[in-house]
Formats: sequence, C-alpha cells, structure tokens
Amino acid sequence: MDYPGNLFVVAAPSGAGKSSLVKALMELDSHVQPSVSHTTRAPRGQEKHGREYFFVSEPEFDAMVLANAFIEWAHVHNHRYGTSKKAIEEHMSQGADVILEIDFQGALQIKQVFANAVTIFILPPSWDELRSRLERRGEDTPEVIEVRLQNAAVEMAQAQQFDFVIINESFDRAVFDLKSIVHAQRLKYLAQRRARAETFKALHIS
Repeated sequence: MDYPGNLFVVAAPSGAGKSSLVKALMELDSHVQPSVSHTTRAPRGQEKHGREYFFVSEPEFDAMVLANAFIEWAHVHNHRYGTSKKAIEEHMSQGADVILEIDFQGALQIKQVFANAVTIFILPPSWDELRSRLERRGEDTPEVIEVRLQNAAVEMAQAQQFDFVIINESFDRAVFDLKSIVHAQRLKYLAQRRARAETFKALHIS
C-alpha cells in the first residue's frame, strides 16, 4: 500500500555514528519522525523506555512475535530487536516521513514489505576510527568491542544492497548527505504523487 509519507531505513555497524546522525537530522527536519523499535536488552546510559527503544522482557517479545506484531525482528549482539509494522503505517498514513535505525538484516526485510522504503548504510572512514569510536563510548568491555568489530565486517559487506551509502568521516558532511537523501526522495515523482495527490489530480496528471 502507498502512503503519503516516506520511510527511511538507516543501518550501520556499531560505532559508525548512525544514532547521532539520525538525531541531528530530526533536529533539522521536524517532518522526520523516529520509529521506535522493541528490544530485549537493558537500557544504556540515559536511554528511556519509549524514546530510544521500547525495552521489553523476553516473554513480552515472544508474545509479540506470536501475534505477528513485528514487520521484522532479529538477534543482534545476543539480544532481540523488532519493528512494529502498525506504528510505521500509522505515521506514514498521516503524511509523516518515518526514519528507522536498524541492523542490516532488518533493513532488507523491511524493503521486502515496504517496496518504497529508502535504505541508507552508514560506513566509518576506517577500521582504526571505528575501533576508536567504540572505545571512546566507554560502554563496552574490550571483549564486547572485539565482537562488535567482528560483526562489523559481516555487516559492512552488505552495504552494496542498500540504495545509498554515507561515509561518516566528517559529521557535518554526513548530516548534510543524509538530509540531501531525504530531500531528494521527497521530490521523486512517485513520492510527490503520493504526498500531493490532490495537486496531481487537479492538474490531471495520473
């Protein structure tokens, strides 16, 4: 089904700066709204339930899986993450552009359901910088960082399956690139026809 709003799906390995870029975009563009995923992991730092994620127990997650509440869900770093299809559809049907931060597996699954979704992969400028960013976060043990780096190799190999790739070397440039993708998508013919259906009808454009 076509919705007046657009769906942007952003994936990246841990430490590439995905969350910071998405947050900066939403501060610049109030029309972009987040899709909050469900996860079985515990909150980190200043994260709050319902803002960064919906933090749920394993049994609660199981119940949602059985109820087919998720458009996709996956195991990531020994925890489960899922995206509510209903929440995305509600936002898009109201004309909002929805942006979703997710792992590459989920991104590719969502593309199969929402054919018009725009997929974006964030890459670090180098392996050394990726390791440095993970260490500077101060949230993971050295062992966990090694696991994240091993996973990053698998994840970054999937970048070729995405519509757009941003290399987050300069944060300001990466934010500009992300905003440019969002703006360009809104101007595509099909996106404009969905968002401005009445205008197209009035101009007798099918």
